[in-house]
Amino acid sequence: DYSDMKKEKNPLLQSLNGQWEFAYSKNVMERPVDFYKDTFDTSGFDKIMVPGHIELAGYDKIRYINTMYPWEGKEYHRGAYSMQATGAEEGMFSEAQYNPVGSYIKYFDLDKNMCGKRIHICFEGVEEAMYLWLNGQFIGYAEDSFTPSEFDLTPYVKEKGNVLAVQVHKMSTAAFLEDQDFFRFFGIFRNVTLKAIPDVHLEDVWFKPVLNQDNESGSVSVSMKASATDSQNVTAGFILKDREGNILVEKSLQLNKENNHLEGTICVDLESVRLWDNHNPYLYHAYVELKAEDGSLAEVIPYDIGFRRIEIIDKVVYLNGKRLIITGVNRHEWNAKTGRCIGIEDMKADISCMLRNNINSVRTCHYPDANYWYDLCDQYGIYVVAEANVESHGMGYQEETLAKNPSYKKAHLERNQRNVQRGFNHPSIIFWSLGNEAGYGPNFEAAYDWIKAEDPSRAVQYEQAGQTGKTDIFCPMYYNYKDCIKYCEDDSKQMPLIQCEYAHAMGNSEGGFKEYWDIIRKYPKYQGGFIWDFVDQSCRWTGKNGKMIYAYGGDFNRFDASDNNFCDNGLISPD
Repeated sequence: DYSDMKKEKNPLLQSLNGQWEFAYSKNVMERPVDFYKDTFDTSGFDKIMVPGHIELAGYDKIRYINTMYPWEGKEYHRGAYSMQATGAEEGMFSEAQYNPVGSYIKYFDLDKNMCGKRIHICFEGVEEAMYLWLNGQFIGYAEDSFTPSEFDLTPYVKEKGNVLAVQVHKMSTAAFLEDQDFFRFFGIFRNVTLKAIPDVHLEDVWFKPVLNQDNESGSVSVSMKASATDSQNVTAGFILKDREGNILVEKSLQLNKENNHLEGTICVDLESVRLWDNHNPYLYHAYVELKAEDGSLAEVIPYDIGFRRIEIIDKVVYLNGKRLIITGVNRHEWNAKTGRCIGIEDMKADISCMLRNNINSVRTCHYPDANYWYDLCDQYGIYVVAEANVESHGMGYQEETLAKNPSYKKAHLERNQRNVQRGFNHPSIIFWSLGNEAGYGPNFEAAYDWIKAEDPSRAVQYEQAGQTGKTDIFCPMYYNYKDCIKYCEDDSKQMPLIQCEYAHAMGNSEGGFKEYWDIIRKYPKYQGGFIWDFVDQSCRWTGKNGKMIYAYGGDFNRFDASDNNFCDNGLISPD
């Protein structure tokens, strides 16, 4: 209820972050097979902190790799059903001599206010593949490392003495689509949270704020999908307040039963709205109230929404009727001590640094970021190109690319769907990106078509689509001055030009930056770009001489797969 919203801790959430029991195995054959059983003796297990990377807790080996798959040079793997598959792919990860496994156990009691309700668990990020058990019962499997995975624990959860078991595999079938340019970590690296689901619950909500062409008036539709433990009627109310707390809209309707859910949409017109943009990220406070059949308030869902309009007119992207200029960076999530396991203070520090240095945009290279990052971008006015967790760089871009392989269509599509469905309500997200360095083919075309049907309010980009494929923006990497000018002066080129990567910031780099911006200021359809990249991805590391260094590539193991210091491309240092 509304009183709960004022509390520092949400009483319907219970964090499982903290110390867990842990065992490391170098391959699947050596893992503790029965560890998930509630009778299992964990006296031989170690302790590990969750969230965190297993490698940075002192296990396995730290490797930074750019384009290769981690096994290249040691074993031959090609994705099952890919063109060069030999037919012997079964077991290539489950029977590999090197494919580390992390076995985690967490003992917990439900918080008092969680008891008696449906209980879900959300893993915000687990790299790379995870199996889940509760109290000896198998719950499920997930392998999309950078989008949240949620499971229903209700049939097996107890008030006291729960045994939660998670087994995480470093390499899996997901490896073919998660070949990003970064440190190859694994483990539970984002928050783990229990959710108490009320008897009447809002399962999903789509806020669709519209800024009209006059840039003064607007409208908003709120589409809701709810569930109820019995067949009672449920009423949904929509309340909209301005930033100062004044009520602008109050409207309700009774939800209709549709496909085992309760659904409904509320639409309202607004004579005057404040605009959201980088200079003034004005957010309205929206609330959805669900009321049970007896009229009692069952649930309140708060959300901040913003009114802004993205459109492409005559080869130029406009935001709220003005030509959009992107002074952007590519941003890996990074902390020199904890890797991609970052906290709220890390995110706030990144935002503060960006605002001080005239950076107005971020491309989430090359995966969806932690939930709270998008909230901060909404709040502070950072434009986001939200990229899906798809990169098959090691397969190359030609005929072997998984983008052309029908067996991988569903995986390409689902990873894009999950990215969009999670981030839809954030005004900071102005473009969707289908992925990175994964070739081009029908699988990306299907993803593009699905997104444009689901969300026509945003542009969709993909670098590998080039100038002729399905992309709304021509977004090349490292396009030189001459080619930029040639593109801008060719009237047959119908898309805006925004470089998804340029001005590579490695070593004594960033030279020639003014020349790019002279061109951007001269030609309307060249609208900026995203510097590669924001922060050096080096780890704090104690070397053989006992001194702390910011280490890269071969510092950890010079004879292992490594791309040396190519992780240090950032505008700012790792500290």
